[in-house]
Amino acid sequence: MGLSIAAGVAFWDHAPEGARGAPLLLVHGAGGTHLHWPETLRALPGRRVLAVDLPGHGQAPLPGETTIAGYAGALLGMLDALGIPRAVVAGHSMGGAIALSLAMDAPDRVAGLFLVGTGARLRVAPAILEGSADPARAAEVAEGVAAFSFGPSTSVADRAAHARAVAALPAGVLHDDFAACDAFDAMARLGSIRAPAFVVVGEEDRLTPPKYAAFLRERLPGEGLLLVPGAGHMVAIESPIEVTAAAAAFLDRVSP
Repeated sequence: MGLSIAAGVAFWDHAPEGARGAPLLLVHGAGGTHLHWPETLRALPGRRVLAVDLPGHGQAPLPGETTIAGYAGALLGMLDALGIPRAVVAGHSMGGAIALSLAMDAPDRVAGLFLVGTGARLRVAPAILEGSADPARAAEVAEGVAAFSFGPSTSVADRAAHARAVAALPAGVLHDDFAACDAFDAMARLGSIRAPAFVVVGEEDRLTPPKYAAFLRERLPGEGLLLVPGAGHMVAIESPIEVTAAAAAFLDRVSP
């Protein structure tokens, strides 16, 4: 499962022999990489899983994109290059906005939506937008983001490691991600989505709180909402067993 690049997207292709159903596409959030998904999910038994670094992030080449639609287009280009007609799209935070965009604008390519710590609208505080535009404040902004990204049980060391990874992004990428999130608003278009959805949120998520998840659950096809006690915005890596089990069960329902 080595690194490959297509359409500006870096990806790791877990393709076990005899894998069944549509592939699972894991899309990280703003300032993230494929490592924001737990290894248990990236190497899910019996399923093909594509874990990506979006353009400009992690091992993917620059430039990054500046809009949610731009990221969605890059992922479609990657799927086209791999000859994959449909995928179940799992999106965390900004990745959830990208997943929703794919379901609205390329419905025939989306077999299901696994939405984690995200919302139909992702407004970003003006102070974060302003701070992330200044390269000299990268560490300060990253530390602020990390402080709000986890539940109370996460260690200081893990928060600091998260902040260092975000601060190490190429100049401008984090700001462009936040600006893309701030401009995203799918609230009026959710009714057009046909793909079944499952929604996951941490009970202590302060960035995309549970009310965002409830809004999605009420308006999207499918069923199921997992509220993870004690977890924050990074619920997938805070509670990998629960999130992986929910994803596996969802895949069995929508793409057996």
